[in-house]
Amino acid sequence: MDKTKIDSNFELAPLRSLDDFLLKSARFQIPNFKDFDKWGNRVVNNMLYYQTNYLFMAVVIFLIVGLIHPVKMFVGMVAMVIIVGGFAYVSTEGRLIHQFKQQYPGVGIIGIILVAGFATYTLGSLLVFLLGILLPFSVIFIHASLRSRNTKNKIVNKIEGIGLTRTPMGIFLEHLDVKSATLRYQKYFNKLHD
Repeated sequence: MDKTKIDSNFELAPLRSLDDFLLKSARFQIPNFKDFDKWGNRVVNNMLYYQTNYLFMAVVIFLIVGLIHPVKMFVGMVAMVIIVGGFAYVSTEGRLIHQFKQQYPGVGIIGIILVAGFATYTLGSLLVFLLGILLPFSVIFIHASLRSRNTKNKIVNKIEGIGLTRTPMGIFLEHLDVKSATLRYQKYFNKLHD
């Protein structure tokens, strides 16, 4: 229960040892693909137990991809910000853009061609940026799926479960509306403390 306090409502779970995470004491086993509930429970509980390790691993993988292709990563980030910002602007100001396209149809067509050209030109950089984001998620899911829970993992999850909804992974899983026994215990104990 040695959580590092960041805020009164936010805690960071402890970093688990490398031996427990990957090396000697770690046991890996292919999950039973026929029992989705058991597999999902394993993934959720591993994500809660190793959440700080996963955060560290995600940052390291993102940085490695960024160091291998620094220019493409930067261009991909900028392109993604421009594309997402453009979609957000178009969705909020859709009526004004529709009126502008009716008044100046040639400018609208040129704008569409320029946006398509920009997306095509930066496609390689966008793929590198998306690889930097999606590769950590894939590695985390594979590790959480294959890592068999040991007795220590189960006991610590129950003991620490009271405060896990205030951790980054607890908040993330709660927003995804993921239900597991550990998260149900957390909500129950949080209601008792309020």
